[in-house]
Parts: sequence; structure tokens; C-alpha cells
Amino acid sequence: MLATLPGSGATGGFRVTADTTPGIRTSGTASGTPGRSGSPGKSGVAVQLPPPFAPRTLLSRALAVPLVLGLSCFLPLVVISQPGEGPRDAAFWLQVVLTVYCGVRLSAMVLTTRRKLLQATFWMFCYMAMGVAPLAQAVIGRVPTPVVGPREDLVQAVSLVLLGCFAFDVGALLARYRPLLHRRTRGEAPRPTGGSGAGERGPAGAGPAMRPLLIHRGRLLLLAVAAFACGGLLIVKLGGPAVFFSSRQEIIAGIEEAGVSGDGSQAGQAFLRGFGTVPPLIALLVYTRWLVTSRRARRTWSVVAVFGALLVLNAIVNNPVSNPRYWFLTVLFALLFTAFPVSAAMYRMSLTVGVVVALLVFPFADRFRYDENNTRQIETTSFLEPLALKDYDQVGMFANTITYVESGQGHSYGYQLAGSLLFAVPRSVWPDKPSDTGVTVGEWMGAVNTNLSSPVWAELWIDFGPVGMTMGMAAVGYAAARVDRRVARRAVRGSPPGSLLLITAPLLAGYSFILVRGPLLQATGRVAIAALCLALIATYRRDRGTLLD
Repeated sequence: MLATLPGSGATGGFRVTADTTPGIRTSGTASGTPGRSGSPGKSGVAVQLPPPFAPRTLLSRALAVPLVLGLSCFLPLVVISQPGEGPRDAAFWLQVVLTVYCGVRLSAMVLTTRRKLLQATFWMFCYMAMGVAPLAQAVIGRVPTPVVGPREDLVQAVSLVLLGCFAFDVGALLARYRPLLHRRTRGEAPRPTGGSGAGERGPAGAGPAMRPLLIHRGRLLLLAVAAFACGGLLIVKLGGPAVFFSSRQEIIAGIEEAGVSGDGSQAGQAFLRGFGTVPPLIALLVYTRWLVTSRRARRTWSVVAVFGALLVLNAIVNNPVSNPRYWFLTVLFALLFTAFPVSAAMYRMSLTVGVVVALLVFPFADRFRYDENNTRQIETTSFLEPLALKDYDQVGMFANTITYVESGQGHSYGYQLAGSLLFAVPRSVWPDKPSDTGVTVGEWMGAVNTNLSSPVWAELWIDFGPVGMTMGMAAVGYAAARVDRRVARRAVRGSPPGSLLLITAPLLAGYSFILVRGPLLQATGRVAIAALCLALIATYRRDRGTLLD
């Protein structure tokens, strides 16, 4: 708004036009000279000012230095200073460089002005699983999974992880730029300089690809019904809700008694648990966003009642007692990022607290994997020992994968990836269908427990070698950055409650812990189920009766 202040001087006066719009200041001109900013006939020249300092901005700047120093310098130094028997060779110092690099990148994700969900969770995983934990293992000289090859293979593995991180950053950097030809073929208009609809849709006549996908209200009811049916079937098959609060060992025993995991196959178990957990979670995410962003929904008793019932159902089928820890991380992060779609404070707190929990609590969070008679009690004298004894075997398994390939097995040239993508094909139809990469390498190693990880670096390496791994990691970084940029444009106050992207991105961010950890064959089943659920409720229609309001 423009306001005219009284002028000074006897003749004609000198008037200053003040713009009360935040961030705009106008300078005075002679009376009668049309201003270059504002309505015709008014004077004044608009000058863009920097935005005023907000408390959150000051807070982020105050936290910047200690956060960067803490993640990239202080914590690695504390780990290095601990006593241990590990050799200080090339693998050790490369691991130090990798930890510092991941710490700097994670700090950048926490302090960024825009929420970058996919990139942030990637760097969080890299920092804890590929950085600090392997560094602790290198210091004390103990690993959760033996590295069967020569030390040179471990050096190569750490080097390739570092190369993959660089490639991820290059891909994310390339995502900032798109060829002009690509924009024209999609019918996009030039980006506007202001307005509330920037980036939402193109000019009139643009195809449906330019319009964001929304959630169909009627199909959402179908998804809710399917969620209750699938979740209820899982509860009945396993013998009631009490089983879900005992141990994962009891869950597996219940599945075997139900006859869905026979002949040593895991397909029936994965099918039952996938459909029993994924639809309830997605339905809960949609109703959570609907209630958070719509006052009308909060005043509608039927919506609140369905949300409450879904909350109870998820507390049973998706609780941390009966589910793997990485799946519970998916549930937790997806709910947080959905319930707080524009909160920078919650985004930063989730990442910083998540690192602490992952390093100090996560190794002990498998307390409910076994019953009391089979629980292994671990006594530790250092905070590093849990990181070396449990869970974080990703770097070591990558080294074992390199040894497996170079021992004469060779690269599979897409065979492992084909098995992951075609996971639904039964082995009766495809007898030579590949097993999980972690299982394949574990059996070659002679490991008793073949439930081993296979990080995305190892999955790409075993299929396509170092060049393919580098290009694949760059593609992952590009895709993650493109999604993050779209989310940043859509995740604003006043965005529609039924925005499908703002449901999919938090879910994918949480599930990225499982995808990056691997093996891919284990992870793709729930991805396919989630894709089916999202496709069911997706729509381009803008009819008032079909949208959430």
C-alpha cells in the first residue's frame, strides 16, 4: 500500500510516497512526476529491501557454527581420540575424510533456507551409517560383519563411497538447471516474479502434466476401507493385537503358523506384512495432512473419527516393537514431515535429534527383536562398541561385494537390478531369479546370518562397475534434488490439503533409509504397494466434490 506524507515547502511541495508493503521502501521525487512504482499519478520509486530478520533466521545463524563444527570436527575427533586397536592406514584416513564430508553436507541440509527432505535424509544416513559408525569400527578394530577380502578392498570401498557422495552432489547441482527445450515441450510459461501460484501450473491450455496431482476424496474412502481390511486381516492372522507388543520373533512365528511363509520362502510373509502396514500408514498420512491444513476437516466428526481409528490401527501394526527399526524410522519421519509441512524448526530438530538417536539409541533398539530367553545382553565399556558390534555393516558389506566380484564372480550387468524390479515374479516362473545382493554375498562368504545389508553403492557396483555406480549416484542426486525443489514450491501455507506430492515426499524421505541401506529386493515390495495406494487416490480433476477441502 502507498501512503502520501505531507510535503514541505511553500510552492508545489515536496512529497514522499511511502510504501507500507513489508520489504519495500520508496524514495521521494518532485511533485507531479509519476512514480515508477505504484499506481499512475503517485510519486515514489520503489527500492527492494532485504527481508527483516526473523527469530528463526537468527536462530539458524547462531546454530550454524557450532553445528558445523560439532558434526564435521568435534564428533569425529572424539571418536578418533578413543583407545583402540585399529590400524591407522589409508582406509582409516579415507574414512575420516568421508565422515567430515558427510558432516559438512548434513550441516548444510539442516541450515538450508528451504526444506530438502530427500537430500537431508540421504546425508543423515551417510553420516551415521557410512561415516561415524565405520569410523568407530576402524578405531577399535571391530566390525559387525567380517571383511573377508584384503585390506585394499576396504580402501577401494571407502574411496568409492566418497566418490558416490561427490557424484550425488554433482547430480543435485545439475538439478538446478533444466534445458529451455524441456520447458517448452512441457508448455511451461516463464517463471513469474511474484504471485502465489509460482511454479504450480503453466499457462491456460497446458496439458495435465502441468497440473499437480491431487487426492480424490471418494477414492480416499476406498483406501481407508482397504487399510482397515488389510490391517485387520494381519491382526487376525497373527492371533490378535497382543502379539504385536511381544517381539518380532513372535510375529515371525505367528506368520509361519498362519501358513503364509512356507517352504522357506519369504514372499508370503512380505506380502502379508506389506499390505498390512503400508495402506494404513498412507491413509494415516493423508488424513493427518487433511486435518492439519483444513479447518473444515477438523470440524467434521467423520474425518476426525476415521483419523482416530487409523491412529489406533497404526499403533498396532506399525509400532516399534513388532517392526524393524528402519521401518519405524520411515513411519516416524513420514508423520513428522507430514504433520509439520512448512515448519523449519521441526525439520531441523528432526535431523539433529535423529543423528543423536541413531548413534546412541538405535543400536539398542532391537530389544524387541527376540523374546526374553533369546535376547542377547551386551556389556560395553565404550560408547563406540555398540556401533562396532551391531547394525552398521554397510561399508564392510560393500568391501565384501567388491571382493565377491573380483574373486571371479564378475559383474551382473543389470541382472540383480532386474530381480529387484521384477520381485513379484515367482521363482516357479523364473527359476534363476537372483536373490538379495546381501544374501548372495553372505552365502558366498559362508555367513550363518545372511540377513545382511547391501547399500545402494554396492547394488550399483555389482551391476555396472565403478562408472555405472558413479552415474547412478549422480542420477539419484538429480532425482532427489528435483523432488525437493518441487516440494519447496508446493509446501507453502495455503497449499491444497489434497496435494499428493506433499504426502509422497515425506513417505519417500522416510523410506529412503531402507532404500539406501538395501538390499533393493527386500525394499521394492513395499514400494510397489505404496505406489498402488497412491495411484488409487491420485487425480487431476478439479471438481469441488472430488477434492479435499
